[in-house]
Amino acid sequence: MTENLSPTTKLYSQRAISIATYFGGPIAAGLLARKNFIALGKEDYGRYALIIGIVATILIFAGIFSIPSDIIDKIPNPLIPLIYTGIIYLILEKYQGEELKEHKLNKGEFYSAWKATGIGAICMTILLVGIFGYIYITTGNILPNGKFDKKYDNAIAIVKENEEEALTLFNKIDKESPNRVIEFIDSTGIPKWEENIRILNELDKIKGLYKQLLKQDELLRNYCNLRIESYRLIKKALMENSKIYDQQIENINYKIELEISKLK
Repeated sequence: MTENLSPTTKLYSQRAISIATYFGGPIAAGLLARKNFIALGKEDYGRYALIIGIVATILIFAGIFSIPSDIIDKIPNPLIPLIYTGIIYLILEKYQGEELKEHKLNKGEFYSAWKATGIGAICMTILLVGIFGYIYITTGNILPNGKFDKKYDNAIAIVKENEEEALTLFNKIDKESPNRVIEFIDSTGIPKWEENIRILNELDKIKGLYKQLLKQDELLRNYCNLRIESYRLIKKALMENSKIYDQQIENINYKIELEISKLK
């Protein structure tokens, strides 16, 4: 129960965790549920939640890779995330639902849903690194002339590094002042996404790239543009100390998930 829990203690709501789960998989749910359990004085439960989240994520993606491509292509992109998000919502209801409802009745504080989405974004980045690694190991970036294209791989490595650095925004939001976070968005966050777009534009000029790689570049550009749009709204929300942009941010994050699902 939350009798001894201070109303100023922040928790992640079931809705926020569900959104993060949809975008970042069970591992995102494990991370956020763990933070809630720790705040509720149940550290052992928190450890179990994280372990289960990691194992569930590995099993889900292992299962996806084992499904023949002609079958997986027929499955609607949102279906699998919706299934595991629904299951995790029910699990959260059983183990945290009562405490979360009581915290809300006591007018306790909750993290914004888009902050939880940020954790999901970071988790998805980790998953994408694994997915791209699997693709490169099994197929490689081969040009039609049979040569391995190091220029392309090196550039994509920079894109990944920029993405990881830009996404540290969501670690800073809860730890640093709004002014410091806004400064990061202006000096690092948005510039890193813009640099990635420039890199991808240059990669399209490489002669002889397969259409598959050109399509990947296009998806990554769309992804970067959506991130820029999201960061600008987050900046507005912080400057105005307002929640009026929350739904817009969530809508953009849904579009981001669609682009990521295409990359899978």
